[in-house]
Amino acid sequence: KATGARTAVTDYRQLLAIAEIEAIYISATPETTHYPMALDCLAAGKHVFLEKPVALELSDADELIALARERKLKFTIGYSQRFNPKFAYVRKSIRDGSIGRPVSALVSRHITRNLGKKISGRIKLSPAAMEATHDLDFVLWCLEPAKPIRVYSQINFGTMRETTGAPVPDTQWITVTMDSGVSFVIGAGWTLPPGYPNFSTTWIEFIGTEGAVMVDDSHRDVVLNTMAKGMVLPMSTMPGEAVDHTYAGPMAAETIHFLEAVALDKPVLVTPEHARMVMEVYIAADLSAETNQPVSLPLADSEKVRAVA
Repeated sequence: KATGARTAVTDYRQLLAIAEIEAIYISATPETTHYPMALDCLAAGKHVFLEKPVALELSDADELIALARERKLKFTIGYSQRFNPKFAYVRKSIRDGSIGRPVSALVSRHITRNLGKKISGRIKLSPAAMEATHDLDFVLWCLEPAKPIRVYSQINFGTMRETTGAPVPDTQWITVTMDSGVSFVIGAGWTLPPGYPNFSTTWIEFIGTEGAVMVDDSHRDVVLNTMAKGMVLPMSTMPGEAVDHTYAGPMAAETIHFLEAVALDKPVLVTPEHARMVMEVYIAADLSAETNQPVSLPLADSEKVRAVA
């Protein structure tokens, strides 16, 4: 009633029988529900926006991709940072040749440990799968059409394991080698102190033969300092947040993009095939961290099974 929605249900399956509903957003649900919910929606002939990860197993991702292709349905995955103007500018600088041929890249993303405990407690997923996944998507997107061929990763344990009692690493560093010869490094974790004044902080740098582009995405654009709460950095969440009459942040643009793709029959920005590639890279990163060895791509069938066991 508060939103004026024409339809409200307690079970998403009830939506599948409503012919007027052509597209469904699957967001803010546990990672374990992504595959079964998306499968039901695609099978019912609905276009689907699915929050990342696309699935927990590569075979499930393959099934969803095949079904969407067979039914000729729009199917996209929620990598919201592509809609961050700063990130979009980095890609533009690469694609238009401003920095020449890319040689290397680095992304460092860290969030507060308070949020890290909530995220890591949902399901046994690593910093690579839960945090670095956004940056893997972004860098691989910037380097298209090159493909990843090798992954090496290391994890670091500290306060998360001590405070949660679970084998949750604080940080994870991932090195990816592309078939073009470019290599890049991504570091991600959830160890910023609870008093850190914002949600997350990210540093991006792309080095090319003719220049470099760097982004300080630490959200220090707006500073609010009050007697009651001290210093905070508003509008510092990755997806964005409501500000009176508008929603400020990438998730708003991402949501509208999918709606327009369905209504106007336009291609989606994030293809499920690309999201599946990202998934394979972070699975390889976890395997590498476990074995202390580089992992070649594509993964062998035995490695795919081992990764999700």
